[in-house]
Amino acid sequence: MPSFRDMLSQVKQAIREVDPAGADAERDRAVFLDVREADEYSQGTIPGSLHLPRGYVELQVEGRLPDKSQPIVVYCAGGTRSALAAKAMQDLGYLDVASMAGGFNKWKDEGRQWVVPRTLNADQRNRYHRHLLLPEVGEPGQQRLLESKVLLLGAGGLGSPAALYLAAAGVGTLGIIDMDVVDASNLQRQVLHNLDRIGERKVDSAKRTLTAMNPDVNVVTYDTRLGADNILGIIDGYDVIVDGTDNFPTRYLVNDASLLERIPVVHGSIFRFEGQITVFKPYEGPCYRCLVPEPPPAELAPSCAEAGVLGVLPGIIGSMQAMEAIKLLLRLGDPLVGRLLAYDALEESFREFKVRRDPSCPACGESAGPIVIAEYDELCMPHPAAPSIASRPPAPVQASASAAAGV
Repeated sequence: MPSFRDMLSQVKQAIREVDPAGADAERDRAVFLDVREADEYSQGTIPGSLHLPRGYVELQVEGRLPDKSQPIVVYCAGGTRSALAAKAMQDLGYLDVASMAGGFNKWKDEGRQWVVPRTLNADQRNRYHRHLLLPEVGEPGQQRLLESKVLLLGAGGLGSPAALYLAAAGVGTLGIIDMDVVDASNLQRQVLHNLDRIGERKVDSAKRTLTAMNPDVNVVTYDTRLGADNILGIIDGYDVIVDGTDNFPTRYLVNDASLLERIPVVHGSIFRFEGQITVFKPYEGPCYRCLVPEPPPAELAPSCAEAGVLGVLPGIIGSMQAMEAIKLLLRLGDPLVGRLLAYDALEESFREFKVRRDPSCPACGESAGPIVIAEYDELCMPHPAAPSIASRPPAPVQASASAAAGV
């Protein structure tokens, strides 16, 4: 029976090995895979490396590194585990895998660049354990969430469930803008708040709920009206905007500012028993003006205050907005860019509509002029009986009633 030394020798003959100098020369084109244990990784690693302990390579590497033609350099502490991992990956069909001889120890001894990575503490590993089990998320994905910043427009019906799930997921910074106070009539659907908070500023109530749920989350509040004079300063630095606004002027304002700053917007809207959700990713898909070039007359767009909304509906749409935001942050799956999803609660059905960029769109079209951030209140005055306007359905979904608001 061959010894381990003999077996290792055969493995090394079957794979490609590079020394640290050769590996360093490949850093611009190759993915570096660190197969040491978590305690070794936490003490230092090569910058930009993907961490996957040797014992999980066969189980998870295809989910973490789906492109089997991409050059990969595998390393461990001394070169043994990386050789075995490289051979296992070759057997899985990876075409360009090399093991770094001498491993991380030799890399450090030669004075090459290394860093101490940010790692999850014990409490975080327990809190986000179900995320860590997902190869598509894992520790790198959870770290990315903790370093991400999401701005929620509104702490109402849509903003409440979206904020709760983003906080629970560990999104590190949540900005919340809302200038309203908690009212008893809100509690049927705005689950961030409770009876004890009636009369309290919504942003303060939201912060209390979210920080009690997850101390990892930094909640930044904006108790102000979103306008042309402050929107660029407020959205600057955020990775994603979750839009739960309830009126056309604000939606046009957010659209133009997001195009200027190139920040994706997860748009949601609700009305009675129906809701809609889509993602506006600047210059990769349509913008809000592509779907709704002009607002409808106020008398044709009743608000939720006039027509009502089933309390659980914003929970469904707001949760989906949180899902789309997380997909954007982690670059997962197929976000709703160029697609509008319409939900009918009475039928319990979904319909998907393809939506395309309008080449003549005045905001993102081929001949669009410079974007000017301006107020749009004159476009649509509120209905006399209601404090805000609901949006009519965009052209692709005229058969479904639309989206009013995140109220």
